[in-house]
Amino acid sequence: MAQEATAVDYGPLSGLIGRWEGDKGLDVAPEPDGSEESPYYETILFEPIGTVTNAERQTLAAVRYHQVVRRKSDDEVFHNETGYWCWDAASRTVMVSFAIPRAVCVIAGGQVAGRSGPDEATVIEVAAHADEGDWRVIQSPFMSANARTIEFRRRLSYREDSLIYSQTTIVDIYGKRFEHTDENELRRVATTTDASGTVRE
Repeated sequence: MAQEATAVDYGPLSGLIGRWEGDKGLDVAPEPDGSEESPYYETILFEPIGTVTNAERQTLAAVRYHQVVRRKSDDEVFHNETGYWCWDAASRTVMVSFAIPRAVCVIAGGQVAGRSGPDEATVIEVAAHADEGDWRVIQSPFMSANARTIEFRRRLSYREDSLIYSQTTIVDIYGKRFEHTDENELRRVATTTDASGTVRE
């Protein structure tokens, strides 16, 4: 169980906490005869939930998030993702675990890739692979046989109330290997200020 705390060290995740909105998204997805580009808008809510302790030796600061993505063409939800960002201060490791309703789960890890000063952006990069390394992609037998995710990479860059992300999912689908990409720029529209996840407009 997560323990609430009045002064949790969320490290580089502290700058993500809040509700974000963005309407500059572009999804490039595989199709049997090529690819499809879908402009999109979305909301992402990051909520602080305190710390968790693993095996009495590792302490993680955890931020729960929920991302909902809609196509501009028809306002339909085409991506719904929920999970946790975690910060291990002892090893300086950032990790994200999430699931999407396609019977696919990802546990990706990495480091804070850069921040050269108080006015510079914080950059977080994480990655996972289906078959190798410490960070993995888990998927159902159907997805493994028909739309197998081989690799996943995500990059976040944020400063104050501006967040830019890009991600690449390498999939084996329709008899080809395809780089499924997503990117967007978001603005923070509300903040959460405590471990209960209360949103302050």
